Amino acid sequence: MSDEEFASLLGTLRKRGPSVQPVGLEDETYPHAASAPLQVFLRAWRASAGAKLGRDKPISQKEVAERMQVSERWYRSLEAGDPVPLSGERLGQLASALVLGADEQMALYAHALGGEPEPQADAGEALDALTLLVEQAGPLPMYLADRAWNVIAYNATAAEWFPWFRAPSPNVLRWALTTPEAREQLVDWRHNAEMYLAQLRFTMLSGHDDAEVRRLLGEVLAVPECRRLWDQGTQIIAYRQGHRFGLRLPWVSDRNIAVTAQVLLPAYVPGIRSVVLMPDAEAGPAPGAPGN
Repeated sequence: MSDEEFASLLGTLRKRGPSVQPVGLEDETYPHAASAPLQVFLRAWRASAGAKLGRDKPISQKEVAERMQVSERWYRSLEAGDPVPLSGERLGQLASALVLGADEQMALYAHALGGEPEPQADAGEALDALTLLVEQAGPLPMYLADRAWNVIAYNATAAEWFPWFRAPSPNVLRWALTTPEAREQLVDWRHNAEMYLAQLRFTMLSGHDDAEVRRLLGEVLAVPECRRLWDQGTQIIAYRQGHRFGLRLPWVSDRNIAVTAQVLLPAYVPGIRSVVLMPDAEAGPAPGAPGN
């Protein structure tokens, strides 16, 4: 999909006014929403930044302002508790200037925006540990997927139930929306397709539309029925948490299986989701179908 085609699609989505539209931090300015005095944290973080930088005193307000590339007056107003506008970009500059760790960043963003940032800490070690956990988990099928729905780890049960996990570069959305097998294995394929497309809309509108997501979108929209559903729909879904659906897996069960997807978001591993598939209690230890 070319940049021009992608821009056209994104513009169409925004004009429609979707039922739930995430706000892009890069494009909006947020008032300082304080339920607790932010200035208390800012002063403490200046002291902590001094220690992290090997100094015996806090970094000054002037230095914070210089590191943020804002005026000293602007930062003094913020630390004094005045109603200073804070955009997403400005919050990132503030976190960097104060040398904030992942937990501090989450506190800052939660305070100012009611959300959390992409942690800047190195997530490699946490992801390695999480991968090991998933690979050793059982007996329910469990897997890890990134923001572009690439399957990056899975346990033996998931591989047995979903053999395509073992194929090169397995991707949940690509399988669900573009392969003939998914239409056979997912009960009510159209409904599942609508849910996956709703997730794609969320990813685009929340500012995570990188080149890989654009390529995936192009592949999906090359499927005529997916294109029709995309053009007709406006629904947005962040995660398929708690979504109950059915599937046909004749190599495991001679009847349809109803499952519920439980989506977990690991700490310190941005963009990664862990998905556990829970069969209905009456179904016994039967598998589910990928849903994240």
